[in-house]
Amino acid sequence: MLKIYHNPSCKKSRAGLQFIQQSGVVFEIVEYLKNSMTEKEMEKLLIKLNKKPTDLLRTQEDYFKQNLKGKNFEDHELIKIILQNPKLMQRPVVEGKYKAVIGDPVENIEPLLK
Repeated sequence: MLKIYHNPSCKKSRAGLQFIQQSGVVFEIVEYLKNSMTEKEMEKLLIKLNKKPTDLLRTQEDYFKQNLKGKNFEDHELIKIILQNPKLMQRPVVEGKYKAVIGDPVENIEPLLK
C-alpha cells in the first residue's frame, strides 16, 4: 500500500494526492505536520528515496533561510532538524513498499502506481 506524506495547505501536495486518488490505488494519507515521524521512519524513508536529508529540505522556507542556510550539518543532525520543523520537508513524498519519490512534479509518482 502506498503512503503519501501530505500537507493539505500545499498546492503541490494536493496535486499529488489528487493524482493518486485518480489512479484508484489503495493508499494511506499521513499528515506529517500533525503526526511526526520517528528518526527510524525518516531514515527508512530516505533509503527508499535514495536521497540525503539535504535533498528533502525546502530551501525557500523562512526557517531554512534564517537558521540553516550556509551551515553544514551531519545527516543525523539534519534528520532531527527536519523532524522538529516538518515544514522543511519537500512535499508530497509518496512511499511504496521498496521505493519512495518526491511527488513534485506529480509524474514522479507514476512508477509507484504500477
